[in-house]
Amino acid sequence: MSEKDCIFCRIIRGEQPADFTHRGERIVAFKDIRPSAPVHILIVPRKHIRSINDLAGEDESLIAEMILLAPDLAREAGIASSGYKLLFNVEKGGGQFVFHLHLHLFGGWQRK
Repeated sequence: MSEKDCIFCRIIRGEQPADFTHRGERIVAFKDIRPSAPVHILIVPRKHIRSINDLAGEDESLIAEMILLAPDLAREAGIASSGYKLLFNVEKGGGQFVFHLHLHLFGGWQRK
């Protein structure tokens, strides 16, 4: 899939609506339109990288920035102290449906 056709690239370019929780120079974050948890945020690099399998050495700081943004987003969503989960799905067999690298932040479950 080309950047032109990529849904996340269209969101980043403002061609597709999204509920943004963060807009940074290299990374954006927005709420998943089909959430799998009470809080489900996607952390997405502006740079189109197809999958974890397509990372290059030059992307090391980008991945670190994505992960380091997660606690801030969790605090803003009110789930930092109760706990949350981070997940990269990799390729179809690993559950990846959108082929633009993204990190899922899940949380907000009420545990008994």
